[in-house]
Amino acid sequence: MTQFARPSGAIGATGKAVTVQFNDNTLLPLLLGDHDRHLARIEQGLGVRLSCRGNRIAIAGNAAQVDAAEHLLQGLWHRLERGEGIGRPDIDAAIRLANQEAAPRLPLSDLPAIRTRRGVVAPRSAGQAAYVEALATHEMVFAIGPAGTGKTYMAVAQAVAMLQAGKVDRIVLSRPAVEAGERLGFLPGDLKDKVDPYLRPLYDALHDMLPAEQVARRLANGDIEVAPLAFMRGRTLSHAYAILDEAQNATPMQMKMFLTRMGEGTRMVITGDLTQIDLPPGMTSGLRDALDAVEGVPGIGVVRFDASDVVRHPLVARIVAAYDRRDGAAEKRRATRPAAPGA
Repeated sequence: MTQFARPSGAIGATGKAVTVQFNDNTLLPLLLGDHDRHLARIEQGLGVRLSCRGNRIAIAGNAAQVDAAEHLLQGLWHRLERGEGIGRPDIDAAIRLANQEAAPRLPLSDLPAIRTRRGVVAPRSAGQAAYVEALATHEMVFAIGPAGTGKTYMAVAQAVAMLQAGKVDRIVLSRPAVEAGERLGFLPGDLKDKVDPYLRPLYDALHDMLPAEQVARRLANGDIEVAPLAFMRGRTLSHAYAILDEAQNATPMQMKMFLTRMGEGTRMVITGDLTQIDLPPGMTSGLRDALDAVEGVPGIGVVRFDASDVVRHPLVARIVAAYDRRDGAAEKRRATRPAAPGA
């Protein structure tokens, strides 16, 4: 493959125009998308003008955005050269990375990724890139942020990759069953039937990473265990990959119990969203308590996501941002409210 960019003439004080050439006409249609849909999406997402003639794509617009678009196209091209497909989610992920100031300036194909036998799980935001890096380099990782940022999904992907590579002997997935009192008792079935609804997201992630028959087999032989948090008491987890999901709903005592289950050769990931605590009013979240206690301890990584890292439907990111603005404004009003007389 030969590709290059050359100036195409200035288009204003802060404008820029370049032309990028791609010398493999079999891959070029995949880059463009049906009826140039990928180019249209990149134009819309980055605010540049793209036009394709032959095997060249011209980029024009604001200089910084032109550079971002050029970098984005080169990254997508590298992926195609490696035999990886690209679709609408990949285009959206590339745009998201290009638009985030903290996004790594590496080709998309060179970003850290999690490789399972089912395929490659690549980061789709700057926060996810930092998360994948933390998962690879820390024995314990806290992932904090809103729904839709891939906290659980990528942790399960890393766990599956390490299990398949023989780096751990088993995977342990756990969640607090917040309503483990009387409401849970009204659900039909035995104990497994009662707690499985709380653990369903973990099963869903597993089925994305492994064939259904392999999930069933590994669950049956103990290679993978999915259990409520209460079942962790009194155990030592050695040579395991343990994930505690929805950790904001653990109590401080439960959180300390889980963290101290860590044995030789074990990795732990704790995920949660501190804006969605379902504990009774007045009860401290174990996740918040743990962060206050252990953040900064060597060997522990903490990754914080925000609305810009949401990789679900774009509307989800806007909803998260709207709630953040509302809550921030309310907090500011409380902070500036004058004290009551005599207080």
